[in-house]
Amino acid sequence: MGDTARQTVLEGALMEAPTTHPKLRAWVSEVAELTQPDSVYWVDGSEEEYARLTGELVEAGTLRRLNPELFPNSFAGFSDPKDVARVEDRTFICSQSKRDAGFTNNWMDPGEMKAILKDRFNGSMRGRTMYVIPFVMGHLDAEDPKFGVEITDSAYVVASMRIMARIGSDVLRRMEQTDAFFVPALHSVGAPLEPGQADVPWPCNDEKWIVHFPEERSIYSYGSGYGGNALLGKKCYSLRIASVMARDEGWLAEHMLILKLTSPENKVYHIAAAFPSACGKTNLALLDPTVEGWKAETLGDDINWMRFGKEGELRGVNPEFGLFGVAPGTGWGTNPNAMQAIAKGNSIFTNVALTDDGGVWWEGMTEETPEHLTDWQGNDWTPDSGRPAAHPNSRFCTPITQIDMLAPEYHDPEGVEINAILFGGRRKTTIPLVTQARDWTNGIFMGATLSSETTAAATGAVGVVRRDPMAMLPFIGYDAGDYLKHWITLSGKANQDRLPQIFLVNWFRRTADGGFAWPGFGDNSRVLKWAVERIEGKADAVETPIGYIPTGDSIDLTGLDMTPANVEEAVKVDPAEWVEELKGIEEWFARFGDSLPDELADQLADLKKRFAEA
Repeated sequence: MGDTARQTVLEGALMEAPTTHPKLRAWVSEVAELTQPDSVYWVDGSEEEYARLTGELVEAGTLRRLNPELFPNSFAGFSDPKDVARVEDRTFICSQSKRDAGFTNNWMDPGEMKAILKDRFNGSMRGRTMYVIPFVMGHLDAEDPKFGVEITDSAYVVASMRIMARIGSDVLRRMEQTDAFFVPALHSVGAPLEPGQADVPWPCNDEKWIVHFPEERSIYSYGSGYGGNALLGKKCYSLRIASVMARDEGWLAEHMLILKLTSPENKVYHIAAAFPSACGKTNLALLDPTVEGWKAETLGDDINWMRFGKEGELRGVNPEFGLFGVAPGTGWGTNPNAMQAIAKGNSIFTNVALTDDGGVWWEGMTEETPEHLTDWQGNDWTPDSGRPAAHPNSRFCTPITQIDMLAPEYHDPEGVEINAILFGGRRKTTIPLVTQARDWTNGIFMGATLSSETTAAATGAVGVVRRDPMAMLPFIGYDAGDYLKHWITLSGKANQDRLPQIFLVNWFRRTADGGFAWPGFGDNSRVLKWAVERIEGKADAVETPIGYIPTGDSIDLTGLDMTPANVEEAVKVDPAEWVEELKGIEEWFARFGDSLPDELADQLADLKKRFAEA
């Protein structure tokens, strides 16, 4: 399309924009003028629209329609091999002051970054459709709904956002009623098409920018079509921008699942848990308890927005509408609840393997490995191929309402009271299976020093131990020390008797012979039972320098091929290992400089003293 024709089409589309929201109309007009798409389309979120867009994506080769008998209304997509995970080294927090971004974030002067982005987005949507996606994080009828609008040139993003967030015309109408503030989120794959140029199945650009401007609450994403780089309601909004909103408004935006537990006595407890990506959050969120009489229901697997309620209790709500889970390791034997939700269909899979009968497969999905597959890069694959069939960070994108164990409270805009918070990472040694914090500040210390071995969820080396405060290292939208201080000071608003108990867990500890010290998966319910019984004042514990650990016989081992001695080994606190751990924590805290809260420096000093006296 020529420039004159394009301009005429755009002017007509913008004149007919289906909204009365003045700021939104102005922003869409501004973006269209910059990016120069061939057309502008306002997403309504309907079934018909989804069917049409996914059909077009199949025709373009971006998606493949799966066998409807195996996975109804489901599709598999395959990304460019250079576009498979979050790009943390290309992710920026462009606060006005470099100090406000802190050492955990990449920073650039906002003016300098805006100039770069303007150059990259200039004409970036030529030859493509510009989609306008109104969305809300959380419930549309919440007391303070958090709106966003993503503009994208990717129909794959539109289809995925429909699963992950509440989008479309209903959201737009609500925004108009109150002239609501919204977070503008601009995304382009950075692959403009010249007249007559053929498209590729997965357009992207080798150069990538994932940029947040916290003061103005805006997001820009360029060059990637994948996951959290492109679905801007996810990590970009619900954590990086929302964490800044939470700091300013007095709440918490956290990388946490929310689980509802009901005891045999019909007492209900809500557990929030923060684990780095690919460390078992979805498995715990969809827990199938192996302890008789205990029932688990889920409210969310990834994001938890927490506010203090009218009685000073901490309440959590999941602002998402779908699951965007790591596929490998999710299987019928390890997470049947996730698999049952996935089997209902209405899902988009990315970078998984294809079975010969039109289904999908990934490592860990079934006990038996298929004899032949088409791997995520389109090659023939057999068990002897010597490489994974699915990418280690391959994903399933599935509506949360398909989970059979979804708690009814998920639909409550006010959320649920959080009774316990778990922090957990992937460590082979040192960190016990479970440790209860001494108090709230000690629990924040546990979260602040959380460490895990890196996974394939982000680009870079795998298996390196890194500190990951509250599992938020890649997602804190401002200075990490200020973030930890916010956790400490915010509790002053609380009813101190109703503050959640905090626990540190480690499902991944190894035995001397290299095996796992704990079976994990559904048996993690036994650890949760102990945590609940600690809250109730029933379960026994041993005091150690780092906190309270279970006695060998205080964890319910009924039906499990384990002994109290095995438990004692799984929770052992080895002072020799902690010599190195304390050095690591000291080095970590040194990186905070002046922004480290005094309370956490005191916690480290007290911990060193307790080990010295032990």
